[in-house]
Amino acid sequence: MKPRQEKKINELTDNIHQAIALLEDDSKMDMLAVKKGKDISFLNFDEIFMIRVEDKQVIVYTQEDKYSIKKALYQVEESLNPSFVRISKTTIVNIKKIDRVAPSLRGMMFIMLKNGLKDNISRKYLPEFKKALDL
Repeated sequence: MKPRQEKKINELTDNIHQAIALLEDDSKMDMLAVKKGKDISFLNFDEIFMIRVEDKQVIVYTQEDKYSIKKALYQVEESLNPSFVRISKTTIVNIKKIDRVAPSLRGMMFIMLKNGLKDNISRKYLPEFKKALDL
């Protein structure tokens, strides 16, 4: 009886993974599948403040929580809408969630989001960032 039960669990897991893959591949979706521990959640793009690589893992930040995602940052970036802009090699921000931007060290800009997250906009990505803000 146990082998049959294990088979159903494996099939269910495979089906869930396939469903997530389909949802993640749909470029018209305004949602991102993320994980927190063993739980899988779907975040609306409007809920996302920042997506950043930390310790070789892609982390998605919301108002109060953080989640992980298995995709590479460039793959996540491809699925996002124009509200998101890359500010450095390791960070993408939702421009709707910016609280303020100020000059920083060595030609970079400092950014603070409405949830208190901070980061620097590197010189390389500054022109693209200004274009996204129509500056």
